[in-house]
Amino acid sequence: MRERGEGSSETRKANRGPSAGPENRRAIIAAAREVFAVDGLQAPFNAIAKKAGVGQGSLYRHFPDRLALAVAVFDENIDELETSVEPETATLDDLLDAIIEQAVVSTALIDLIWRNQHDERVTHLGERLSRVAGTVLDRERSAGRIGGHIAVEDVLLAVTMLADVVARTDPADRARVAQRAWSLFHAAFAPR
Repeated sequence: MRERGEGSSETRKANRGPSAGPENRRAIIAAAREVFAVDGLQAPFNAIAKKAGVGQGSLYRHFPDRLALAVAVFDENIDELETSVEPETATLDDLLDAIIEQAVVSTALIDLIWRNQHDERVTHLGERLSRVAGTVLDRERSAGRIGGHIAVEDVLLAVTMLADVVARTDPADRARVAQRAWSLFHAAFAPR
């Protein structure tokens, strides 16, 4: 018979306490991206915890539900978008290409965010995306590459429509369909 505690150092990871929190959070978000991209929203939370290398308790401490996890993923997505439009040379094409790339791998989460768009945990995402779109739109207008008839709301509508079409397209065709849709918006956004 095994003595109490015997072998526990080999079968369990050492608990690093609160200092592991930020690293665990990053690992959970990365794992959620991968797991949800492959298995959709029905993927069990324990699959995410396992992929992240954390216990379920740690996952639930950081993200009490799927929406909290989806918001964290989208916050990171918007961080990436903000960084991508910082250079003065960044265009609306660059922004929408980045959004398409994100949408192709985040389709399961897009529906969850959309269904909960009025939840107080979600509303800041729209505000952040609006600021990013506004920055690029101002730059594009100044360069004469986009018509004065286009408002930030039009760009956000295009983003929503692109995300929706990507989410409802067969995974093998998503990138191609997204590019076709963007080409239609591109023509509509051109100066008149």
